[in-house]
Amino acid sequence: MSSPPPNPGTTNPGTGTGTGSGSTSTTALPTPVDEKKTIISPYGTVPPTQDTKNLPTSSSASSSASDISTSLSYSPLTLNPFLDPVVATHWRQVYEKADYECKDAFDPTATWTEEEEKAVVRKIDFRACAWAIVMFFALQVDRGNLSQALADNMLDDLGLNTNDYNYGNVIFLVSFLSAELPSQLLSKKLGPDRWIPIQIVLWSVVAISQCSLTGRGSFFATRCLLGLIEGGFIPDIVLWLSYFYTSRELPIRLSYFWTTLSSTSIITSLMAFGLLRMRGINGWAGWQWMFLVEGLITLCIGLASFFMMPASAVQTKTWFRPNGWFTDREVTIVVNRVLRDDPSKGDMHNREAITPRRLWETLKDYDLWPLYAIGLVAYIPHTPPSYYLTLTLRKLGFSPFNTTLLVIPSSVVHILTLLLLTRLSDLLQERTFVAMLQSLWTLPCILALKFWPGLIDNAWGTYILMSVLLSYPYCHAILVAWTSKNANNVGARTVSAALYNMSVQTGNVIANFIYLDYDKPYYKDGNTKLVVINFIAIGVFLFTKAYYVIRNKQKEKVWGAMSEEEKVEYIKTTKVQGSRRLDFRFAH
Repeated sequence: MSSPPPNPGTTNPGTGTGTGSGSTSTTALPTPVDEKKTIISPYGTVPPTQDTKNLPTSSSASSSASDISTSLSYSPLTLNPFLDPVVATHWRQVYEKADYECKDAFDPTATWTEEEEKAVVRKIDFRACAWAIVMFFALQVDRGNLSQALADNMLDDLGLNTNDYNYGNVIFLVSFLSAELPSQLLSKKLGPDRWIPIQIVLWSVVAISQCSLTGRGSFFATRCLLGLIEGGFIPDIVLWLSYFYTSRELPIRLSYFWTTLSSTSIITSLMAFGLLRMRGINGWAGWQWMFLVEGLITLCIGLASFFMMPASAVQTKTWFRPNGWFTDREVTIVVNRVLRDDPSKGDMHNREAITPRRLWETLKDYDLWPLYAIGLVAYIPHTPPSYYLTLTLRKLGFSPFNTTLLVIPSSVVHILTLLLLTRLSDLLQERTFVAMLQSLWTLPCILALKFWPGLIDNAWGTYILMSVLLSYPYCHAILVAWTSKNANNVGARTVSAALYNMSVQTGNVIANFIYLDYDKPYYKDGNTKLVVINFIAIGVFLFTKAYYVIRNKQKEKVWGAMSEEEKVEYIKTTKVQGSRRLDFRFAH
């Protein structure tokens, strides 16, 4: 079966099932001073002065991925699809029409060395990825510190029971879910560099106000407000990071991003160990001091974010950052490496609103629905045990302070397994089966929760079992980047990221109705449901793999039946966007 050529709808044609990129940091590219030297690429030795007019066009290059390494003339196009004049002309027109903010930096003939690219990526890691992690820390502190508050008898202080706790979580999740798409649309219009700092400041104010909770009504109100304001934050961050990273680099950076979940759990557990001891000071409970102090911390992060997030690679210079992030040379590298990986990243301006038509086209793109289905079910099995971990440890006889420390080991292991899982996906160039390891990890643990007779009665055994379960390798980073790649369009990415996250939040809502008050403390009925859902998740992963293999074969059949002239004409004239293009292949 032949692979599609490197044309407007593709990235690296040799990595149809992986996280391929058109230009990676491991590829040696020529510099201007090397123009008379020979270029050594991963696919062969190519004279750099070769006339690009004589290079194969995107319509004539149809060798299979396995044959690419033996095709010398094909090599430059594999690394830079814009060397094809048809492709370069098409996308230059697209960028001009869209008023793409980086269009003036677009240069199909730009070259750079491997060392230069690595240096630029390190700078992006330090500037963009590192601050994204700090902002995600702010999110996780204010939406995740409720579990630490439970260890300080917050429910008793407010006259609430575990069902009220469940309802509060559901209110938060439904609000979060409802705000996902509107937040993404607003972010695309204003720009994530503006909207994200506004979000952080607003939710920090609500988080601080939790120190004045008085009962059921105020608890539900703050849960609702936090959900509405925080909804959309994660897809907003992913969209912003996609401006700087290639499709192969993004999953790795997102894995660092999501280690913040566990890292924040560790940090806030240590903070709670001290803050909860302030119970009685000024007549306040420890959990009230915790909400106040941690809310002030995230407020400072939100205010700083106004100054830490440039709108794009060409907009890093401003009055408070006169030198910007990059030199002119580095701007060229940043912009062109991303576009060569995915030309569609420039088909919209970064402050361009999503039109109703584009929104509808993405909503009805059924080819992304399998990924939404994974998001719906894959994270349910571990969620109820995670929500109830501190309550369970208290029931096992551990003190409030020891409880806050006992959650740390599983968080540390969770960081390691998350990073290893994402690295494994990159190494094997495989998404589905690697991501499915999460469900294979949780299954035996859930079965033990269901059938082990020592549950709850054996305190340390129960703690170890739940710690192993919550050390699962988190596949969320893989799924987010996978959804982004298969959307194959900036506007579609914006909407599909929100839809994927909405499916995850819907799954979390379902998870809050699994462990119910009547079923405690063993939750036999709840664990039975978790076993069934875990098996369903494995089935959805397998279905997704089969679906994308079949869809790629269908597309290849139609593409292969077209003449070379028809392929060129399709590339030049088609109005089809995103994953529906015949020359695009789904990653799986």
